[in-house]
Amino acid sequence: MSTYLAASGRYEKMIYRRCGRSGIQLPALSLGLWHNFGGVDSYENCRAMLRRAFDLGITHFDLANNYGPPPGSAEETFGRALHADLATYRDELIISTKAGYQMWPGPYGEWGSRKYLLASLDQSLKRMGLPYVDIFYSHRPDPQTPLEETMSALDQAVRSGKALYAGISNYDPEQSARALRILRQLGTPCLIHQDSLFVRAPEQGLLDLLGVEGVGAIVFSPLAQGLLTDRYAAGVQNNSRAARGVFLKAGDVEARASQVAALKQIANARGQSLAQMALAWVLRQPAVASALIGASRVEQIEENYKALAKLSFSADELSHIDRIVLASETARS
Repeated sequence: MSTYLAASGRYEKMIYRRCGRSGIQLPALSLGLWHNFGGVDSYENCRAMLRRAFDLGITHFDLANNYGPPPGSAEETFGRALHADLATYRDELIISTKAGYQMWPGPYGEWGSRKYLLASLDQSLKRMGLPYVDIFYSHRPDPQTPLEETMSALDQAVRSGKALYAGISNYDPEQSARALRILRQLGTPCLIHQDSLFVRAPEQGLLDLLGVEGVGAIVFSPLAQGLLTDRYAAGVQNNSRAARGVFLKAGDVEARASQVAALKQIANARGQSLAQMALAWVLRQPAVASALIGASRVEQIEENYKALAKLSFSADELSHIDRIVLASETARS
């Protein structure tokens, strides 16, 4: 690839939204490196996606210690591309990583102990070749470790200068309320909470809590691992994620087929793809600062970006979507 020079108009059309009551604004769409940025993937394709995302004003790149495969390799890929293309623009980027899932053998290689979280952060920084990340998350609550210990590790990460902000991911409303209170008492308020809204549970109290507490929300898997796209309109294809059984199962596609088809009709009437409407639906919530998109090709990033052209919904559209989603959840319960 040739020497990279970022697009001069990259900030002209992207929407930036305040993250809670902080001084940070996040792009309405952020790029997650959960899939397709591992050591098994094409480096040049990864590099092209990162460059195109930044050209479109996507300034937030979200990682975790275990992203790959193999675990850790997404951070290595990102670090390599960062230093090749984006090092000059580091102060224009929000880079996040997380720790919580298994990374190495033994009792100190996962969950939420201070030892694991801080050791993992050091490893992540080494893999990316960075002195600090902008956001460091506890990736999941640990039922065996006192929440005070987990939150104090996030506080220490910030106070040591290895992270600028603290975040939590996959915490339910009750766990979130306790975590936010502890962090506030420690003097390191939580910046952001990461969760999925494809299931409606996070909307039942969590977003209200985050709004009251002044904490931003960022939504992962807004396209339900590709289910809310046109990829499965003709069923499960041999090379798809559902066919491989990676997080999304073929049975999930079949069980949601009628729901997805009904949602697609609404999207078509709005002049959007199903994926674009799904992103707009997530972003309709005032507490949501950003939606995390994934991609395997540059074209997917460009298509998702078009969702920002129409973020508003009519009352009838929202009511229709709710009926479809709630009817499906009732049938599955």
